[in-house]
Amino acid sequence: MIRKIFISIAVTFVLSTISVAQTEFTTWLYDFIRNRPIPIAVYQPKHTTKHTKVIIFNHGYDGNQNNESNKTYSYLTEPLSQEGYYVISIQHELPDDPLLAMEGNFMETRMPNWKRGVENILFTIQEFKKLKPELDWNNLIMIGHSNGGDMTMLFATQYPEMITKAISMDHRRMIMPKTEHPRIYTLRGSDYEADKGIIPTATEQKTYHITVIQLNGINHSDMDNKGKENQHKVILNHINNFLNQ
Repeated sequence: MIRKIFISIAVTFVLSTISVAQTEFTTWLYDFIRNRPIPIAVYQPKHTTKHTKVIIFNHGYDGNQNNESNKTYSYLTEPLSQEGYYVISIQHELPDDPLLAMEGNFMETRMPNWKRGVENILFTIQEFKKLKPELDWNNLIMIGHSNGGDMTMLFATQYPEMITKAISMDHRRMIMPKTEHPRIYTLRGSDYEADKGIIPTATEQKTYHITVIQLNGINHSDMDNKGKENQHKVILNHINNFLNQ
């Protein structure tokens, strides 16, 4: 009990002193049970109410080389915040984490990485619910790119009751859950195909109201800030359409 109080007090202090002056800030949580810091980037709308929906964003894998991977999707996180969403972007990889598996059956060899990501997400939700209880936690949304999309699909599979919509941006390894709740969406890049069996069949997509969008002229690596402005506009437009459904 004492350690949880410490976490909440520490993070509350950071939020209260920084968010007053700006709508974007970074902070961190600390999970004492796993002995793990969790860096966070927050994109806070100017006004929050009980109707303000929360988006959890999960970045793509960057070889553990970038300790700010969660801030490299600002073309997406900033506009979503400006449109009224409370966006929390989690830094999933730390420099001393094991490297992501590049061979084998990825549903097995990458599962430890994805499970760690799910644990990060669960802990972040738990703490922010205490810090920001006034937000609309009953309509939680999750978005992830690449390996972060794999984490998103795993979370939607294991904890479907916690989120209402799950959006993947060109994830390729984790099987998409065949379910109507949460609503499942995926944007597919132009240069790579997902592994066999990852994307539901056309019949399954119709049965479970899963939306699969094939993008033209937008590659896997164009989906973070390295992409071009016109590509970013297309991605943002699709995601806004999903969110407004």
